[in-house]
Amino acid sequence: MRPGVRFSIDSLPTRARFGAGIAATAIAEEVDRAGLRRVLLVCSGRERPRAERLTRELGDRLVGTFDQVRQHVPLEVAEAGRALAAQLDADGIVSIGGGSATGTAKAIALTLRLPIVAVPTSYAGSEVTPIWGLTTAARKETGYDRGVLPTAVVYDPDLLAELPHEVAVASALNAIAHCVEAFWTPDSNPVTASMASDGLRSLSRGLRGSGDPFDSARRESLLYGSFLAGLSFAAAGSGLHHKICHALGGAFDLPHAELHGVILPHVLEFNLHDAPDAAARVAQALGATDAVSGLDELYDSIGATRTLRALGFDEKELEYAIDVVTAKLPIANPRPVSRSGIATILGAAL
Repeated sequence: MRPGVRFSIDSLPTRARFGAGIAATAIAEEVDRAGLRRVLLVCSGRERPRAERLTRELGDRLVGTFDQVRQHVPLEVAEAGRALAAQLDADGIVSIGGGSATGTAKAIALTLRLPIVAVPTSYAGSEVTPIWGLTTAARKETGYDRGVLPTAVVYDPDLLAELPHEVAVASALNAIAHCVEAFWTPDSNPVTASMASDGLRSLSRGLRGSGDPFDSARRESLLYGSFLAGLSFAAAGSGLHHKICHALGGAFDLPHAELHGVILPHVLEFNLHDAPDAAARVAQALGATDAVSGLDELYDSIGATRTLRALGFDEKELEYAIDVVTAKLPIANPRPVSRSGIATILGAAL
């Protein structure tokens, strides 16, 4: 750290537990620690059988399950979850699943102020952030509220053993985007940069690893990296990259994690010369001579999705997409952002 640096950072009060095979026992222990007696389980329909097995130790403290999880958390889903929680007189939530399950739990907690015990089954990282998101009429709104920050998070790499390869890759790239953007937001500081650097190294190591596509060592590396990525994002906040992804995701219902992977290289290239310290940190964490080529090489090595077209985005909607993102201006960014800059980024991503 350079002499004379000044910064401030909020340390967020989430308890995290990490270990293979700990999920069922740790969930029950964290529910006990929080003093919860009427717990609502939030998960997707696909995840429900496993989620209910993992919460079996809760016994009659588990009073219901909400499984209408959808990505980008449509307002009607949040309202249905809130209504069920109120009907059951729930005093807390256990969320088991990827970022959409965590996001749904946060949306329920946003108005009901219920504590959350989160159990991630992807590499989203949102389980350690106080950021919520809701989509209304194709517009995604996000906000910051410590009331939605889970009180405890249980990280069990065994739960990700059956995550499909393409889903795991997309989820890990989403976490990489959290790390990269944490280097250049207005609230970035030496602590967030250190966490982001370590997270990026861990994520890169997990993605590049040899052996089985998702052996235990790689899952641990990826899950640890996503944890650090989430912490970095929570403290440094969102910038141009995340605002583009949130706007497009809500307007076009594009897959959240894959969208982050597609947009990231183009925002990185856009900012490259105006954020030299960030570019140097990205390159170093990736073991590359420069940030852009390092990220390109990583994408090529794992077969990552690279274009908006591949996500089902219609080129005819490009001008409208530029309008949707432009409506978010002004956006704090190392390089000043205008409509033409957004057009450059989206055009390249197309």
